[in-house]
Amino acid sequence: MERFRNRQKGGFTLVELALVLVIIGLLITGILKGEALIRNAKVKNLVNQKETLTAAFYTYYDRYNYYPGDAPNPAGNNLPVQGHNDNGNANGQIDAAEEWILFQDLTLSQIINGGYTGAANSGPTNAFGGTAVILYTTNPAINANCVIFNQIPPDVAQEIDRKYDDGVWNTGSIRADTIYTNAANKTLYWGM
Repeated sequence: MERFRNRQKGGFTLVELALVLVIIGLLITGILKGEALIRNAKVKNLVNQKETLTAAFYTYYDRYNYYPGDAPNPAGNNLPVQGHNDNGNANGQIDAAEEWILFQDLTLSQIINGGYTGAANSGPTNAFGGTAVILYTTNPAINANCVIFNQIPPDVAQEIDRKYDDGVWNTGSIRADTIYTNAANKTLYWGM
């Protein structure tokens, strides 16, 4: 009789094991849902950042008749110049020499907030930790001023392209630097 009682106390019942497995399954599901919510929030943040930068870019143009970063002789054109680093070439294309001045112009004109100094790499970051710039690009054959995000996961880049354009990595107004099935992070070019 003593042996029989000890066996009953030594293990879990099938009901107890089933309950543990159900609880583990619920925890895993909750964690995966949480990760999906965070990822979706980052995607929405990226799209909102593109819209905000585009709106700021064109607001500056409406006020001053030049694109930010591209204005020549800011002092002579009644533009905000306190602490301004450089002059643009007024060709309507934000080139590499103007891309960081652009954010300084937007800050000095109080269209956006930030401490952008016009120094290289002093622009905003995107939701995925890369940079966000506005630049005229011919690569990948867009030939327009674009909001450019780098360090974008390939599935996110493809999702944005599919939702807001044609879903093909090298056509339309949203393009990537490589095909979406390539596992490397993408640089996303979003025409304005």
